[in-house]
Amino acid sequence: PQALRLETAVAASKLPGFAAGLVTIQDAASQLAASLLDPQPGMRVLDACAAPGGKSTHLLEHAGGEIELTALDVSAERLQLVASNLARLGLKAQLLAGDATTPESWWDGRLFDRILVDAPCSATGVIRRHPDIKFLRRATDIPALAARQAQMLDKLWPLLRPGGQLLYSTCSLFRAENSAVVSSFLNTHRDVRELPLPVELPGATPGDGPGRQLMPGPADTDGFYYALMTHAPG
Repeated sequence: PQALRLETAVAASKLPGFAAGLVTIQDAASQLAASLLDPQPGMRVLDACAAPGGKSTHLLEHAGGEIELTALDVSAERLQLVASNLARLGLKAQLLAGDATTPESWWDGRLFDRILVDAPCSATGVIRRHPDIKFLRRATDIPALAARQAQMLDKLWPLLRPGGQLLYSTCSLFRAENSAVVSSFLNTHRDVRELPLPVELPGATPGDGPGRQLMPGPADTDGFYYALMTHAPG
C-alpha cells in the first residue's frame, strides 16, 4: 500500500523528491518486513543485519520515527550506507558495528520489543537483479550459510523481551535456509512458537513447514521468505 511502481526505470537521483528524502527504493517483497514486524511507537527495535538500511528506515517510517532502533551490522564500512540513508530521510537510529552471533560484545543488556533477522543467505531470490549469483554460488555454500543463520537465531532470541516478536527473513529460495532453519529452531527451543503472518504475502506459496515463501514471478517481486515468532505460553 505504500509503494509505487515505475513504468520506466530511471536513475535514483532523477526521481522527484529522492534527494529530499520523500522516496526510497525497495523491492515489494522486501517492503513487507516492516508491516510483518509492525513496530509501534515507543518500542525498542533491533535490525540485526541492517546494511544497506532499507528495512531499518522503513521500520522507522512505519512507526512514525517513534521507535528506538538499533541498526547492527558486522561491517562498519557498510554501516555508512545505513547512515547515508538515515540522513537523506531525516531519520535517527543507533548504529552498531558488531556480529549478531556474539551479542555479548555489543549488547547493553536491555531487551528488545521487536527483532528483525534479515539473515545473510545465498540471495537466490534476487537473481533477476543480480544474475552473477548463478555463477558465484556453489551447493557447498548452503550448509555454512544455514549454520550461521541458525546461530543468529540462537544468539539473538535471548535479547527479545517476553511477548516480543522476532521476524526471520531471507532472500533465498532454498528450504535449507528458510523453513528448515526455522523448523529446527522451533524444535530445539520450547519457549518459541510461530505466529501467523499479520498481512497477506502476494504470490506466497504454501509450504510444508513454518513461514511463507515468496517466489519471484507471480507478483513481480523478488524471492523472499518470512517467519514470525514469539514466546510460547508457560
